[in-house]
Amino acid sequence: MSVGATGGLRTSPEHRAATATVDIVVPVYNEERALPGCVRVLREFLRDHFPFGWTIVVADNASTDRTLEVAEALAREHDSVRVRHLDRKGRGLALRETWRASTADVVVYMDVDLSTGLDALLPLVAPLVNGHSDLAIGSRLAPGARTVRGPKREFVSRCYNGLIRLSHRARFSDAQCGFKAARTDVVRPLLDHVEDDAWFFDTELLLLAEHNGVRVHEVPVDWVEDTDSRVDVAKTALDDIRGLVRVARAKAAGTARVPDLPRRPAPRAAHPDAVLGEPDGGRLWEVLSFAVIGVLSTVAYLALYGLLRLWWPLLAANLAALVLTTLFNTEANRRFTFAGAGVPRRKAHLQGLVVFGLYYAFTSAALLALHGFDPWPGRALELVVLSGASVLGTAGRFVLLRGWVFRKDNRKEAA
Repeated sequence: MSVGATGGLRTSPEHRAATATVDIVVPVYNEERALPGCVRVLREFLRDHFPFGWTIVVADNASTDRTLEVAEALAREHDSVRVRHLDRKGRGLALRETWRASTADVVVYMDVDLSTGLDALLPLVAPLVNGHSDLAIGSRLAPGARTVRGPKREFVSRCYNGLIRLSHRARFSDAQCGFKAARTDVVRPLLDHVEDDAWFFDTELLLLAEHNGVRVHEVPVDWVEDTDSRVDVAKTALDDIRGLVRVARAKAAGTARVPDLPRRPAPRAAHPDAVLGEPDGGRLWEVLSFAVIGVLSTVAYLALYGLLRLWWPLLAANLAALVLTTLFNTEANRRFTFAGAGVPRRKAHLQGLVVFGLYYAFTSAALLALHGFDPWPGRALELVVLSGASVLGTAGRFVLLRGWVFRKDNRKEAA
């Protein structure tokens, strides 16, 4: 499949640079016109400017024109060109099958139209070869990127990537730029969990990579739109939205975790005499983060309670307000206050329910005690007592979350 891909990425940096091999995959569907020019330009660039061993792999996914014939002629003409043919259509399918079969150290893919400037190829691959990163993507939306494209594609691209960040808290800026690379030993386990065979493949791969702690390197690129596109924008947009929902469900169910993925060692100081702080980020940050989230939760809780109390009895209003705000509070603390804990999600939420039950019992007891002392307290006094109970309950909740739910010996890989 590829030229002499031996060794791995765990040797010394000097050895990696000298021996690393790269498969550059160009997925094609009915591209008999564009393919020869792509291969010619790409070969000349790689020959003159790329320091690693390379192979161009044309991945033909069920073309119905002369694309396969053209690709095979190019492979006969150039030893550095290979062809892989698939009987089913789908860019994602072509990439998954070709990357999975590769024996190179690093796999790359780029679109046949070469819309992305090739000067970004070495910055894309180098962090993978030296082991700094696991997956690298070109970005048309990162600072420093320059693009030439129409307003329609610009608008659609920004809206879609904004939706990814909003719905999945993704940190990458451009999911669908056709210019990506990955360490083969890292991407292969991920590929087994990517379900999409079409255009959502890129997004699903990146979401799974981030979800599993893979380090993603982003390279700003120059990009020029080729208007001869095979993309059905409306259908692709609907498929992408369905894909985002499917991946979100997989994350919630715990099935988005990849158990056999190579893991990076925990960060450690290089200097032997370094004076280290707390490895979990420090108690001060946890207290401050918990306090800010607690204040926001308490304000929302009191507002909801005051509103619901207009129609419901006090215990029902208290329960409903607590359930709604606890959902926000627990998720916010999981993502910010104890973000580095890595406690298995199901276990954390199960123990969180116990903490919630204690908190609810404490605040309800305070309300019952008030009504036992004064059967008809004013609404303002009720809120004052509830506020005091919430403050004490919040302090106890922090102690339980930090010392029980997220205690250090619980901090293992999230399920």
